[in-house]
Amino acid sequence: MDSTGTRPGALEARGWGWRHASRRAWAVTDVSLRIDPGERVLLLGASGSGKSTLLHGFAGVLGEGEDGERAGDLFIDGMPAAEARGRAGLVLQDPDAQVILARVGDDVAFGCENLGVPRAEIWPRVRTALDAVGLEVPLDHPTKALSGGQKQRLALAGALAMRPGILLLDEPTANLDPAGVVEVRDAVARVAAETGMTLVVVEHRVDAWLPVVDRVVVLGGGGGGGSAGGGIVADGAPDEVLRRDGEALAAQGVWVPGRPPRHPAPAPLPPGDVLLEADDLEVARVRDTPVARVRRAVVREREVLAITGPNGVGKSTLGLTLAGLVPAASGSLTATKTLAGGAGTTPIRWSSRALLTRIGTVFQEPEHQLLARTVRDELAVGPRALGMAAPDVEARVDELLRRLRLDHLAAANPYTLSGGEKRRLTVAAAIATRPRVLILDEPTFGQDARTWSELVALLAELRDAGTAIVAITHDREVVRALGARELAMGAGG
Repeated sequence: MDSTGTRPGALEARGWGWRHASRRAWAVTDVSLRIDPGERVLLLGASGSGKSTLLHGFAGVLGEGEDGERAGDLFIDGMPAAEARGRAGLVLQDPDAQVILARVGDDVAFGCENLGVPRAEIWPRVRTALDAVGLEVPLDHPTKALSGGQKQRLALAGALAMRPGILLLDEPTANLDPAGVVEVRDAVARVAAETGMTLVVVEHRVDAWLPVVDRVVVLGGGGGGGSAGGGIVADGAPDEVLRRDGEALAAQGVWVPGRPPRHPAPAPLPPGDVLLEADDLEVARVRDTPVARVRRAVVREREVLAITGPNGVGKSTLGLTLAGLVPAASGSLTATKTLAGGAGTTPIRWSSRALLTRIGTVFQEPEHQLLARTVRDELAVGPRALGMAAPDVEARVDELLRRLRLDHLAAANPYTLSGGEKRRLTVAAAIATRPRVLILDEPTFGQDARTWSELVALLAELRDAGTAIVAITHDREVVRALGARELAMGAGG
């Protein structure tokens, strides 16, 4: 018992809701639940149902006034959540947002230092946490040299090192390779069992986490349809909830085990002309430090090339190199005349305007490419840069808003969107200029089953119309659904 008379680790919501200042609709409404100390809860719901918002509320990191409007109350151990900061450890959807210091060891130690943990105890905690999440790099390894998946492990290690009474995880394994998902899940479960901490996990893909949770809570609403989270629509033991409500949850967009998503029809035509060719290509995340070598790769019209492999082997760096955004460390990347036209054969030398209609790119972290103040303006950036007439820009933007279930968010600030909504927005923004090559880093991140199917169907349409698509992904279902040719990368290239 603590000084409040409540066992450490209790979470409670009483009719709670939240609306961002720039959004007309509430992100989440009427959530009432209690999570007892030591419970392990999997929080589910369609994309945009407010799962991340609820975690942020419990962690006490949502603002007031100009930031947004709150209804109801949240409590941690009987205290208002905003006054109990530090009792809950939060791992965000975007791992880049949590990297603070330049070296891995210092970054993991940062939270412990803020909590006043004795120095002699900090570094054993740091090493234990890094071992637990499988981040096998030296303590002085630069954080800027980590891949996206490695940064996810880093963020989790920082939270585990603090040994909080409550751990809130927002899609902690979304950018991890399959082996990494199991490794991180088992590490979290092991620490939770050893410490008795309360665990709340948000994940769209539920299969991996079902073996280690004892309760499933499902938020209503979302799904890209414009409705806010409508309270709790299911709550109970995992087997009971999925057996009793599985059909209704699947219809809402929740990933229900045993109910695979819809796949588009196979490509009606064979691949077309080669647009990009890579030979003996070395790519570098940090200047002069190659992370991967590709002996031969080609990108063709009417084909999806899936770049797969473990975290940290250089998949995203290869994608950025193919996109003409970072220079090759050595070797050659050549754009054929079919793609280049009169722009020259070396994409890294192209102007941004030349890239717009030739190679579109979606980064792993959506926040890295958001430019405008509203969703509608974000989609209009590329077409306007090409000098399109205003009515044509408007028509193209309206079509993309509708196709990717973003029309109800047209006036919202892009930074207030959920992770899945941000992903759909950045895909739509890349498509808006109709490039010949589309390079997507984890294109299905944060999607529920319904928006996943719709996004994959759109990519299949682009493929069939002649676009060359490069998908950097850990999502095996995407590889199968799009009939992708696979470039599997491994340690050493």
